[in-house]
Amino acid sequence: MSSTQPPPTSGRMKTAGSSTPNLRPVSDTEVRISYHTIHGYRRAYRIAGSGPALLLIHGIGDNSATWDEVIPMLAQHYTVIAPDLLGHGRSDKPRADYSVPAFANGMRDLLVVLGVTRVTVVGHSLGGGVAMQFCYQFPRFVERLVLVAAGGVTREVNPALRLVTLPVVNEVLTLLRIPGVMPALQGAAKALVSLPHLPGVPQEFSPRRALNDHEDLLRVLGDLADPHAQAAFLRTLRAVVDWRGQAVTMLDRCYLTERLPVLFVWGELDTVIPYEHALIGHSAIPHSELATFSRAGHFPFHDDPERFVQVITNFLERTQPVDFDPQNWRHLMSTGGARPEEFVGDEDTVEAVLDAIENERSAT
Repeated sequence: MSSTQPPPTSGRMKTAGSSTPNLRPVSDTEVRISYHTIHGYRRAYRIAGSGPALLLIHGIGDNSATWDEVIPMLAQHYTVIAPDLLGHGRSDKPRADYSVPAFANGMRDLLVVLGVTRVTVVGHSLGGGVAMQFCYQFPRFVERLVLVAAGGVTREVNPALRLVTLPVVNEVLTLLRIPGVMPALQGAAKALVSLPHLPGVPQEFSPRRALNDHEDLLRVLGDLADPHAQAAFLRTLRAVVDWRGQAVTMLDRCYLTERLPVLFVWGELDTVIPYEHALIGHSAIPHSELATFSRAGHFPFHDDPERFVQVITNFLERTQPVDFDPQNWRHLMSTGGARPEEFVGDEDTVEAVLDAIENERSAT
């Protein structure tokens, strides 16, 4: 396997209380796109900077370019590794396993090849579910966890994603290959967003609110015109979502983060995974932190990249990386589980966590 090797990493973060760095983007030429062939499949990844390692995991149908605005700023003080998940971006798109555990395996394999043994994991959307799974499968690698509008908190998800899992949608998505279809969709979305708000209609039902994330979602949708990308997208989606909602959730294993620094980052106007999921996740992991982007949607690092980097950097500086303790891990696995008495938040939020856990255990 041959590729550009990453700069060495120190494996440790700055101590809590150190001064906030002056964020100045490095030049674009310092962000490299590299490749490794692992298990016979080419894996693409962006890499930049030096210092402690950050692993940035993108969402479904997206690719590592989604992090382009924040990588140069983060790379001033950290080694930033942003892979294209298998089936996404410039990575190969085989007929393969696109489950969340398989993606977590892929992250482990890439880090092993790069010689990186400790990372802070930052996951967006599906990538948040992969990040949480990575922490569960490979705790020795993980120093901190950042969940950005993460999938897998509860079953609830945008109804459009449920519809996409139906067999007939495969034929509908082939229409994206017809010239003019994507520009027409973009024009229609732009026209709807520009409509004036009707008096008496709740804000959450306005076209502007419903289509808050339309630019990024149409960008992702446009990439699905490629038949191989489309097939990988559908396999990935059907591995985590069905007509009832998200099939893979994390609340049953939240207790395993007991010693792990955890940060939730969420846009309050998220139309893909509701902001309420941030409150539920934050409640179920009592020691976690929550950064709310009040004017942002599903991509807070696009809506306000400078604030996003500041939030991440401050979190890294204020928290100590966890050292894996196998005895503690065994103790948690043997005696642990959800502890409702430790959940934080108001009564409605705690009740929502309990309902989500009960729903998670349901066989239907």
